[in-house]
Amino acid sequence: MNDVQEVTSPATSLTGPATCVTKVELRVSCKALLDRDTLNKSDPCVVLMVQNNGQWVELDRTEVIKSNLHPVFGKVFCLDYYFEEVQKLRFEVYDIHGTHSIGTRDDDFLGGMECTLGQVGRCYHLCFPFSFKLVIDNNRCLKVNILLFLQIVAQKKMVKPLLLKYGKYAGKSTITVHAEEISGNNGYVELSFCAKKLDDKDLFSKSDPFLEIFRINDDGTEQLVHRTEVIKNNLNPVWEPFKVSLMSLCSCNEERKLKCLVWDYDSRGKHDFIGEFFATFREMQKISKEESVLWDCMNPKYKQKKRNYKNSGVVILTDLKLHRVYSFLDYIMGGCQIHFTVAIDFTASNGDPRNSCSLHYINPYQPNEYLKALIAVGEICQDYDSDKRFSALGFGARIPPNYEVSHDFAINFNPDDDECEGIQGVVEAYQNCLPKIQLYGPTNVSPIINRLAKVAAGDGNIKDASRYHILLILTDGVVTDMADTREAIVRASYQPLSIIIVGVGNADFTDMQILDGDDGVLRSPKGEPVLRDIVQFVPFRDFKTASPAALAKCVLAEVPGQVVEYFSHKAIPPMSPMRELLSPILSPVATTPTE
Repeated sequence: MNDVQEVTSPATSLTGPATCVTKVELRVSCKALLDRDTLNKSDPCVVLMVQNNGQWVELDRTEVIKSNLHPVFGKVFCLDYYFEEVQKLRFEVYDIHGTHSIGTRDDDFLGGMECTLGQVGRCYHLCFPFSFKLVIDNNRCLKVNILLFLQIVAQKKMVKPLLLKYGKYAGKSTITVHAEEISGNNGYVELSFCAKKLDDKDLFSKSDPFLEIFRINDDGTEQLVHRTEVIKNNLNPVWEPFKVSLMSLCSCNEERKLKCLVWDYDSRGKHDFIGEFFATFREMQKISKEESVLWDCMNPKYKQKKRNYKNSGVVILTDLKLHRVYSFLDYIMGGCQIHFTVAIDFTASNGDPRNSCSLHYINPYQPNEYLKALIAVGEICQDYDSDKRFSALGFGARIPPNYEVSHDFAINFNPDDDECEGIQGVVEAYQNCLPKIQLYGPTNVSPIINRLAKVAAGDGNIKDASRYHILLILTDGVVTDMADTREAIVRASYQPLSIIIVGVGNADFTDMQILDGDDGVLRSPKGEPVLRDIVQFVPFRDFKTASPAALAKCVLAEVPGQVVEYFSHKAIPPMSPMRELLSPILSPVATTPTE
């Protein structure tokens, strides 16, 4: 019952700390709402709007709470927080009639409030040096110094008045928004509760019970964590399992007290109190396959007045699954090396390198498009490869000494070691290679994809998250061996490998979009689909006037998700995730992954 599952999240981008995504949970409540109904009280619902290109767009909405002017909503809004962006939010409160659709009449609108996400959750940055010794071959020690960058969105509460149209106050109505960071390092828990022999609060039927769980904060305030569904006419309810982040549940403190309340639902909002109990996450973790965890559901008034009072029923935790959430940064900080390989198109369609019109022309004053793409992408990738040695391959040329056409050769002409020292070493090998080869054809890329897939398969058999491959293919034209290339990509999708194709020049790259797979699942000629999308195609001409950083950001945008997706499919955790140092809950738990 107490399961641990490894799940992953591509929450971190390869392009640097500025794009590290922090997840923020927003919870809302209201007080003193306007009463729009004649016979009952308003049935409020909050709609969250976000501003996109100057337009307000609905992101999500809460549940409807019947006949309540002081609602505390169970719905949690989850947003990505970007430090470098102003993220405008608008909360609109409506009185819902009959269905969950928002009314168009003015009297359905109970008020709104605008703010930014940065105002709700203040962001703090902590930066400190961290060093350790790494033991490598023959007991040699390598001292590693890194700068550990942490971005923390503190828990914060914002209370603001609700406004009607034209800035008019909606009486004394207010909305409260609680913000809390739930970064990928926290994980989440899935809980299943039931109850037995609850008190019957109804005269002509049985109670309609629901369960509320509140976290008790350090300042003594109570924060609603989850509200279950209502089980009609049942004193032995079984509530649906639900998931909640560990930060939300207990602030990653397993000793934090949780207050749990059981109510008998009333459609008019006047719910009858059945009982309460207090628990901690540590107590919940005592659950086992043989034994559940249960608490007496107590009504303090009954306990005080009734001499033989035992309880108002029992609440039972029947299942607990603890999920661990891994991000791209977890794998990198755990020691995963990104091995970078570049493959360059040397077919005759590029033009004679000695001619200034050639795409391979070496201009002494500025790099050609091949070099621009190579440097922009390579300089990002090199930061994630400790030995800074990169494989450099060519295809579509006649090569010495026999000048036979090759679609897979080392541009340094060393078949035993195709690696170059750093990106500058690849540049030099490329420039030295050009005078020694004859551009020819056709444009066959499947041999190089198969070669890299074979290398990646060897690393994939290691069964740890130590190595991942990126293949950058620079080409000027249409792939000639399209069927074989599709087959090669399908095979490669099972390996720790991503493929980036940059189209150089002004050729028709329509076929490349098929390989990318963003518009549909790529399949082999036999109809077999890729296991995962591993290809990203970018035409260089779209970035001629842009900065190298813009090209690199676009080209590498999908890589973090692809890395995480591969290791997730294999159920492989980071080798030594930094979360072990930061989370007191997740570190002592067994880490056996489940498929």
